[in-house]
Amino acid sequence: MNRRSMGFMQVDPIQLHSQNTLMNDYRQNKEEIMKFFEYLPFTDLNQRMKDLGGYNFEREKLTQVLHTMNEKWDAPQSTFYNIERLKKENSVVIIGGQQAGLLTGPMYTINKVISIVQLARQQEAELGVPVIPVFWIAGEDHDFDEINHIFLPDKSKMKKHKLLQRIFGKSSVSHIEIDSTYSNQWLNQLFEQLEETQYTKDLYHSVKSCLDKSSTYVDFFARVIYNLFSDEGLVLIDSAQPGVRRLESEHFVQLIERQPEISKDIVEASQQLEQSGYTLSLDVKSTDAHIFYHKNNERILLERNGAGEWIGKQKEVLFSTEELLDVARRHPELLSNNVVTRPLMQELLFPTLAFIGGPGEISYWAVLKPAFESLNIKMPPVIPRLSLTYIDRNIEKTLKKYEITPTFAVNHGINEMKENWLASKSDPPIHKVASEIKLAVDQAHKPLRDIAKGIRADLGELAEKNLYYLQCDIEYLEDRIIKTLEDKYAKELLEFDRISIALHPQQGLQERIWNPLPWLNEYGNAFIKDITNSPCSFENDHYLVYI
Repeated sequence: MNRRSMGFMQVDPIQLHSQNTLMNDYRQNKEEIMKFFEYLPFTDLNQRMKDLGGYNFEREKLTQVLHTMNEKWDAPQSTFYNIERLKKENSVVIIGGQQAGLLTGPMYTINKVISIVQLARQQEAELGVPVIPVFWIAGEDHDFDEINHIFLPDKSKMKKHKLLQRIFGKSSVSHIEIDSTYSNQWLNQLFEQLEETQYTKDLYHSVKSCLDKSSTYVDFFARVIYNLFSDEGLVLIDSAQPGVRRLESEHFVQLIERQPEISKDIVEASQQLEQSGYTLSLDVKSTDAHIFYHKNNERILLERNGAGEWIGKQKEVLFSTEELLDVARRHPELLSNNVVTRPLMQELLFPTLAFIGGPGEISYWAVLKPAFESLNIKMPPVIPRLSLTYIDRNIEKTLKKYEITPTFAVNHGINEMKENWLASKSDPPIHKVASEIKLAVDQAHKPLRDIAKGIRADLGELAEKNLYYLQCDIEYLEDRIIKTLEDKYAKELLEFDRISIALHPQQGLQERIWNPLPWLNEYGNAFIKDITNSPCSFENDHYLVYI
């Protein structure tokens, strides 16, 4: 195995076995999928830099908005330094984004920020121009249930800790005011689950300070991110802020005017993808407007009807094209983007050297090339974010104890291995013995069943029931023996469970379930700093990070 030592941190690249076909083909630059993209992901950034020279951006207005927004979040000095550098005509950005999860949400958000920062550093060194890491907070998203909880390990399972504030309607997360009673109750309950370490007290006060200074959950997210990434020059943008909307005004006009072409081309691209054998999670129709309208603090997804009018899905609103264009020009804060138009808007606002995306994002970006072309711009290179699994010392020690390779545990889980280990503690194996006895009873019992069936049908049924009860008695004894073995080896079985929830929680990748809180409590934020400062190749599927 190619293990590298980075300070005290070790990082191993591994291959993932459960990636979908699209991602596998994309990483290998196969023609079947690459025809849906403008650039090869790992080799065309020099060409992209040249292509950006033909675009114009409103850098002064953009940096003013970014400055105001980041002042509100008490962003670090490194952020404002990079905002200023964005004014330079040759500066470019590496951009990616996510919803505003509580305490950052799942680890893939942290991994995405690390990816953005690392690629920006690599490209600045290579190209010799300012490359700014930008994280786009999708503050306009309205599904609070997706972000109102985190999971923490609880003995043999991951336990969901939900913030109990109730939200009615479809308000953008950026507009949801924090309920201090519920949020503080949630935060205190989280810290009650943690073991006290040298970092616990400072961590609590740090998070509590972020919460107390925040009005909305986007503010809370931004402050937590800046606490974790204070020296990296990361620039955050909340896409739901009115200042951003005003910058987007003329771009919304473009999107509205080109809607028929954009929607038609995206439908055709999705059909071509499916014909090429790829599965697409994006459901698109030619009548989709791909724009939301905000009314009474709710987001309404617009469609086009047969008369060319713009209507809400539940007929909540109705606009002519001229009326909607007027909204875009005079009240752009009433509009927002969906997953199709958000990438277009990012590209129109920022000089994007590359976009960092997860597997799901890359899947739906595959249909967007014609949408970019309809606006006379090129889709930026799309780079798969770094995918990481963190392994702490206790888990590493336990893996060695049971001779389990972490690569196997991450890819397949160890439930079957755990069952086999327990079975090996019974000699001969209880399952095997019980199955043999049940078969022997069945064979020995058969003459009785045959006699009973030959005398009368109901007596035959009684004989079958008699066999069933005999088998149940054997199964009962088998279960009792297994239960006794489980009690005897409870400590060892719990160690298997801890490997499971650490490396293959809920039958999937750690980064989709775990929140960074347990590791921040155990190690402080040094482990995030260390991996951020440990350059990784973006061409590898996945990394094991030993902390």
